[in-house]
Amino acid sequence: MSREIEPLIVGRVIGDVIEMFNPSVTMRVTYNSNTIVSNGHELAPSLLLSKPRVEIGGHDLRSFFTLIMMDPDAPSPSNPYMREYLHWMVTDIPGTTDASFGREMVRYETPKPVIGIHRYAFVLFRQRGRQTVKAAPATRECFNTRDFSAFFGLSLPVAAVYFNAQRETAPRRRPSY
Repeated sequence: MSREIEPLIVGRVIGDVIEMFNPSVTMRVTYNSNTIVSNGHELAPSLLLSKPRVEIGGHDLRSFFTLIMMDPDAPSPSNPYMREYLHWMVTDIPGTTDASFGREMVRYETPKPVIGIHRYAFVLFRQRGRQTVKAAPATRECFNTRDFSAFFGLSLPVAAVYFNAQRETAPRRRPSY
């Protein structure tokens, strides 16, 4: 088992969201130009206000990828009845570029966990060709990554990474006496 896969299994991204896969493309997710997403690390929602830069590896500009960002713990990890909540979808991303070169099918929505610690996963799929994903899902709630990728003939994932986030509490002030 690769070092890239193990945290996805421990964090139940593999199982709850996607099937076991062999990573074959590099993907680097960066918020605010300096916060790199690493599997299982916690990020504060205040750092996630703007969509991240997602760099895609690969060997060929003629390969196209679909990026899906979702929350499998919506609205709460103990009762995820909206599993999965779709936060972002970009299709037709050429290999060796980043998500800004793709077609944004579902605009980025800032993660706002209310109850508990949520997992937010980025999953990358190889497309058979350009414009193989013809339509955006009708709703963000109850999105199913497996069903979506099967419907549009996407590959098994080629890369995935996830982070945790929870509601930020207001800063506490010390009483001044």
